[in-house]
Amino acid sequence: MANHHVWVFFYGSYINLDVLRDLGLVPERFEVARLPGFDIRVAPLANLVRADGQTAYGILATATHADLRRLYEHAQQILGEVYLPEAVLVETLGGTFRPALCYTCPEMAARPADPAYLDRLVHAARLHGFPAWYLQRLESFRVAATYPEGVMI
Repeated sequence: MANHHVWVFFYGSYINLDVLRDLGLVPERFEVARLPGFDIRVAPLANLVRADGQTAYGILATATHADLRRLYEHAQQILGEVYLPEAVLVETLGGTFRPALCYTCPEMAARPADPAYLDRLVHAARLHGFPAWYLQRLESFRVAATYPEGVMI
């Protein structure tokens, strides 16, 4: 059972296969997919929030539970955010629906995104062929500014 693979939907820096490889995960299988009913936020890390009428893009990949535990312990210990799994229904670009785990952060304090983090995310999104409108959405997090009252725009 330790080597049992499950499907997981990655949408942040983990869509970058170099980042996954650096963290010890080389998925046996992966494909571009979308998750209807969610919107992406990058402040400072990528996160998904429920949003009717929106769609988040990412990759659907295989991983073991041990792999996922290692990835998300890294997110907590190194990046400072706690991501928790939930079951979602992801749609591949071929129109097939597949159940998968998706990790989101329920309590991320909004802060500006690191430009290097956005570079890794946008570069991978381009390589995967995400739609132009979605690439613009990711790029929009570069222009977020904080006003004196601490309000993010």
